[in-house]
Amino acid sequence: MNIWRRSYWTAKGVGWDNLPRRLLQEFRTRSGLLRKRLAPAGLGVEAFRAACPIPVEGHKARWAQRAGRFLAVPRPEDLAALADEPLWARHVTDVAEKALAGEYPMFSARYAPLGWPPDFNRDALNDVRWESGRPWWDGPDSLGGQADIKLVWEASRFSLAYTLARAYARDGGERWAQAFWQMFEAWVQQNPPERSVAWRCGQEMTFRLMAMLFAAVVTLPSQAATDRRLWALTCLAWQTGRHLAVNINAAQSQKNNHGISEAVGLWTIGLLFDELPQARAWRDRGRRILVGEMRRQVYDDGSFVQNSLNYHRVLMDDMLWAIRLGRLSDQPLPAEALDRFAAAGRWLEQMIDPVSGRVPNYGANDGAHVLPLACADYLDYRPVVQAAAYAARGTRALPTGPWDEKLLWLFGREAAAAPVEPVQRDALGSCPDGGYFLLRGGDSWCMTRCHSYRDRPGQTDMLHVDLWCGGVNVLRDGGSYLYNGPPGAWRHYFHSTAAHNTVEIDGADQMTKGPRFLWFHWTRSRVLALAGQGDVGFFRGEHYGFRRLGGAIHRRTLCRLRDTYVIVDEILASAWPHEVTLRWRLCPGPWRRTGNTWAADLGGRELALSLVVPPAMDIQFLSGQEEPRPEGWESLYYSTRTPVPVVRVGGMAQGPVCMVTIVGPAGDTTRCAGANPPLPGEPLVLTGLADAGLARAMEECSGGAIRAE
Repeated sequence: MNIWRRSYWTAKGVGWDNLPRRLLQEFRTRSGLLRKRLAPAGLGVEAFRAACPIPVEGHKARWAQRAGRFLAVPRPEDLAALADEPLWARHVTDVAEKALAGEYPMFSARYAPLGWPPDFNRDALNDVRWESGRPWWDGPDSLGGQADIKLVWEASRFSLAYTLARAYARDGGERWAQAFWQMFEAWVQQNPPERSVAWRCGQEMTFRLMAMLFAAVVTLPSQAATDRRLWALTCLAWQTGRHLAVNINAAQSQKNNHGISEAVGLWTIGLLFDELPQARAWRDRGRRILVGEMRRQVYDDGSFVQNSLNYHRVLMDDMLWAIRLGRLSDQPLPAEALDRFAAAGRWLEQMIDPVSGRVPNYGANDGAHVLPLACADYLDYRPVVQAAAYAARGTRALPTGPWDEKLLWLFGREAAAAPVEPVQRDALGSCPDGGYFLLRGGDSWCMTRCHSYRDRPGQTDMLHVDLWCGGVNVLRDGGSYLYNGPPGAWRHYFHSTAAHNTVEIDGADQMTKGPRFLWFHWTRSRVLALAGQGDVGFFRGEHYGFRRLGGAIHRRTLCRLRDTYVIVDEILASAWPHEVTLRWRLCPGPWRRTGNTWAADLGGRELALSLVVPPAMDIQFLSGQEEPRPEGWESLYYSTRTPVPVVRVGGMAQGPVCMVTIVGPAGDTTRCAGANPPLPGEPLVLTGLADAGLARAMEECSGGAIRAE
């Protein structure tokens, strides 16, 4: 790609509306203006004393007043009613005990030996130390591309503060309060203003301050919450606000959750710290930016610009916090932002599995969990769905469960007792602005993407299918694993077409990889049909990401017959031959093969996947392969990868290709007529449909593309 085309796609990836902001940021950085405005000396303790002559003595009384505009602390008995002792120990006290023993929780799934108090500038997973003591802009952001900065940022997000505060709220143990304040003092000592990588990102600073404020208010009755410590936290809030006010342009230029999070940071500081001279200006600016970012980042159908379920939760947590603090300060957010939040909540309700509480592991997943306020796994989205439903509608979406703890913290006892209005899940779901489409059966559901990108994509995965049966994610996404690290296959694999349930052509991705998080040649797609009635659902779409390869087009048909799914993949092109590869990434389980059928007992139900493919296609069952290229891996939690079974169908095709996959209960007799799939464009004929009404509905919904014999 020549320099002009590369420049065009880089600018498009950044976003034409963001380009002026990016150019401004580049000028501010290169000219030294940013360094001047964020000079560490201007953000030190003495600078704070000069700007805000607030005495240390009596500061706890000031914080007691501040607590009246903050989240209320639940009663111990209310917390106990939502989680029994074993559940509470697993999610709260055991985690806290390990941390005090030097094992710091990382990404909700593993622990790192950081000592106590933690060594916040050490990446213990790679045994790498990030420099502290000089301005962050003079240091690297990836240690020469060999390390992922998120692995050192994670401890500084201070998520452990929520755990310690929750433990204190339930049993009043002074050791939990002392531990939080020890951790706070250690962080301040190790990370002087603007002089460590912890100050590089305003979103990270916002998440950290949110956690610190939460724990400070909860532990306020403790002797550990001294005047001096609370004054130091006020100072840190001022330093954080100064940084955000100067550098939020960088976050806005990304058109993602960074702009929303940093706006929430300014909003929070402006609302709660009215003794600071800039408080009102920060509050008003935070509100203005937050409303603007919600307008441009949440589509009309409620889907989010980042094409990520995890980042959608970040958006919801940011907004839950901002909405609640605004109401407590009698400064409600404007209706436009609340309407966008409500739409985003409704969208997420449709994406949550009703049995497990999980969502597809789709899109970028960096381990972020902004408000971890319930005894639930990181993968369980019921806490945020419940809280968002109440914030938007005043009712709960789910019955009472441990997930209600988040609701209790954010909105109090009244919210936890609110009536339940169950989520209405339609058999056919369509979110055309974001390109998400759903087919839902009585005990199953599936999601696919068919989208023409208008904003920066994160992964190359069009027409990916996620399938859930009885709470089990049978066909699943690969996740993210790491954003940075040593060059090689692992850096690219999890973002690639090969890590998704879709078709790969000539070993290439649907888009061309650009620098860092950018992709070139954005995929364009078209929905060809969407219909459903009763026991039948039908979707057909195609994408043009491979047109650069001899005009290749991937067309996918999904047909739901009760809880059985028939998936037809057609590859068309103007020039041949092409190497065609189809992957089905299965959930871990005792899969066994009989011919071209794989079956397994999953959670007490027998499920099967059957293939009908051209004879020239080779079929392999792989898991945990590293060479010659990764195959059969997933990452449910950031920085952790585990093997998963993959059925890979591949071969060199000399002309149009059709492949048929049938997934559903093992006892279902639905089969493809004949030993070979039909030619592309010809009707698919199925056998074994004993229900004549089901057969007629299938033929009607598919417009004759699928027929019964």
